[in-house]
Amino acid sequence: MNPPQPASATTTATDPSAVAPEVGPNRGARQAEVVAALAALLPAHALLYRHEDTVPYECDGLTAYRTAPLVVALPQTEAEVAAVLQTCHRLGVPVVARGAGTGLSGGAMPHALGVTLSLAKFNKITRIDARSRTAVVQCGVRNLAISEAAAPLGLYYAPDPSSQIACTIGGNVAENSGGVHCLKYGLTLHNVLKVRGFTVEGEPITFGSDALDAPGLDLLAAVVGSEGMLAVTTEVTVKLTPKPQTARCIMASFDDLRAAGQAVAAVIAAGIIPAGLEMMDKPMTAAVEDFVHAGYDLDAAAILLCESDGTAEEVEEEIARMLAVLTSCGASRVEVSRDEAQRLKFWSGRKNAFPASGRISPDYMCMDSTIPRRRLADILLAIAEMEKKYALRCCNVFHAGDGNLHPLILFDANDPDQLHRAELFGADILETSVAMGGSVTGEHGVGVEKLSSMCVQFSPAERQQMLALKAAFDPAGLLNPGKVIPSLQRCAEYGRMHVRKGLLPFPELERF
Repeated sequence: MNPPQPASATTTATDPSAVAPEVGPNRGARQAEVVAALAALLPAHALLYRHEDTVPYECDGLTAYRTAPLVVALPQTEAEVAAVLQTCHRLGVPVVARGAGTGLSGGAMPHALGVTLSLAKFNKITRIDARSRTAVVQCGVRNLAISEAAAPLGLYYAPDPSSQIACTIGGNVAENSGGVHCLKYGLTLHNVLKVRGFTVEGEPITFGSDALDAPGLDLLAAVVGSEGMLAVTTEVTVKLTPKPQTARCIMASFDDLRAAGQAVAAVIAAGIIPAGLEMMDKPMTAAVEDFVHAGYDLDAAAILLCESDGTAEEVEEEIARMLAVLTSCGASRVEVSRDEAQRLKFWSGRKNAFPASGRISPDYMCMDSTIPRRRLADILLAIAEMEKKYALRCCNVFHAGDGNLHPLILFDANDPDQLHRAELFGADILETSVAMGGSVTGEHGVGVEKLSSMCVQFSPAERQQMLALKAAFDPAGLLNPGKVIPSLQRCAEYGRMHVRKGLLPFPELERF
C-alpha cells in the first residue's frame, strides 16, 4: 500500500523540539510501512492517514500546540486494540492513546512519527449493579452518561469535571480528574475500583479488583493519573454514590480577596466539609454573568459558592454553620438557593467558566496548579502582578476547598509574541505555586504544558524514580513518549535559562 504523503507535521509552540520530534524526510516511507501493517488488522474506515482526515486529531484542549499524527487508528474491539499495540511494538512505533480530546495540558497531542490510538468507539456501559453500587463501563463512555444511566436507581458518579458532558472515563483515569464536588467525594482515584487494559506489548492487564482491596502493590494508584504512559485503558469499574436527598448552595460575596481566602480556610477549620467550595474573582464573575445570568454580585472582589448536601436536616444545620463562618469572615452579601433551579443556576456560572472566557478572548490558556488553602489570597495577588508583567489579562476560578487553581490566561494565538508571553505567564504561576508550598498540577496533568516546571518541583533523583516506574511497564518508551517526565538535559538547560535571565536557579538544579 502506498498512501499519499501528507503535508509535513507541524507543531505550534515556542519550543517545538520540546514537544515533537524532528519529522525528517523518511516520514512518508515510515507512514506507508505503518499503514500497510495496520491495514491487515483494521477495516479501512478505522485507519486514517491522509492529512485532511487527521487534522481533527492534531491537538487536545491545549490548542496552542499541534502536531499532525502519522496515523490514526480507531479500533472497536479489545482484540483490535491488542493487535494494534502488538504491531506498533514490533515496529517500534510510538502510540498515543486518545479519548475525547478535552484534556488541557497536551497529554493527547500526537507523536509526529507515531500512531494516535483513538478509543472513541469504546462507548458502552456494560453493567450497572445497584446492590454493589458499581458500574462497569468502556473507556470511551462520557462522564455524565454514567450518572444519567444510574439516575433511575438513585445513584450517580461523583467526580464531575467541567467538561463532564464530553470528557470520557478513560481520560478521567489518565488525568485523575476531579470537579467541583471533589472536596467531599474525591477524585477519580477515590471513585474507581478496577481498570482493565493492555500493556505496550498488547498483553491484557488489570489494576485493582472488584473487592475493596487487591493483593500486591497498589498499582491502581499508579495507573490513575499516569497520563497514558503505563498502559492503554479499555474498561473501568467505577463506584456509584447515592444521590443526596437535597442540596443547597450559598453564594457569598467578599469585597476583599484576602477575606475570601481566609473564609475558605475558616470553613474547613470549623470541621465542615462542603459538597463543593469554589471561588471566582471579579473578572471571572463578570465573564460568566454576562454568559449565563446566574445572579452573581458584579461588585464583589471574589465570590464563594459553598454547597451542602445530604438529608434535609443535615443540610439545614450545615448551611447555618457555614453562614455563621462566612459572615464572621466579612462576607458583604450572602444568598442561599431557594430551590433546585436556583442552585443549578448558581453552579451554571462556575461550570461555564471556560466557554464564558472563550467569548471575551480569541484564545485562553487554562493553567492548573495547587497551593495550600491559606495562600489563596497570596497567589491571586501575585497573579495580578503577573498580569502587569506580561501585559495579559487573567481570570481566576478554582476549587478553593482543596486549593486547586484554574487561572485562565487570555491571549491571541495568532500573535506569536502573545503566545510566548502566555507561556511565560503560565510557567510563572506554576512555579510561584511551588514556591508557596504547592504543586504544578492538580487534575489536568503535566502533558507537554508543564514539562519544564516539573524540573522546578522534582529533583533529578525523583525524576529518575518516575522514569524507572515508566520503564517497568514500557521499557522501549513507546507509550505517550516525551510527555510528563522531563529529561535531565531539558532540566539542565531550563536551569541555565533561569540564570541567564538573572533569576536564582532552582535548588534542585544547583548541581548543574
